[in-house]
Amino acid sequence: MLQTDINPASYIDYALLDPAASDEQVDRVCEEADRIGFASVCVYPCNVKRATERLLKTKVEICTVIGFPSGATTSNVKLYEAMEAVDNGATELDVVINFGWLKTGQTNLLHQDIAQICEESGKPVKAILELSLLTPNEQELAAEICMDAGVAFLKTGTGWAGAATVEMVKFLKEISRGKVGIKASGGIRTREQAIALINAGATRIGTSHAVAIAREKT
Repeated sequence: MLQTDINPASYIDYALLDPAASDEQVDRVCEEADRIGFASVCVYPCNVKRATERLLKTKVEICTVIGFPSGATTSNVKLYEAMEAVDNGATELDVVINFGWLKTGQTNLLHQDIAQICEESGKPVKAILELSLLTPNEQELAAEICMDAGVAFLKTGTGWAGAATVEMVKFLKEISRGKVGIKASGGIRTREQAIALINAGATRIGTSHAVAIAREKT
């Protein structure tokens, strides 16, 4: 039975992933996240320290993106980026997988790429799979590799290659078998969309439209 009375705010990672974001924008997003009760703010690594300072002593998690948006940086660069972000206060890491390695059969490199961040950071990692660029077989393989590597969440995509869909979330729910959380991200602008994705199995919603969604009436 579908739930329609869900309050999506506590599911939301409030994204500010504008490369030109100002300090004032970071401050505003942090204030709104704390006041409304979003799960996290999701900012670029360069803004993690400021977000951490603004959200000290609150319940809002500090999420950042690693290897974003292509996933095509080297494993050492990704690891350095992740560890520096953690040093600056990041509590969650959204890591883009190297889907080039997936498509060329270099699955051992893909596994190592994600596993070393999971192991060394000690923080929940959300593997960004970019499902819209993968075949069904590749989607399943990517999910299995990332779960084996130790991720805490599977994420539909960056939002740069298409919107999250109910079908994507249902697929991840089925393949994950309850082992990890599921984050839907990309093109989520309304409360109706957010609730549909949550009903499909999403445990986090990534959106820059968080405040508008929270303010929408049921």
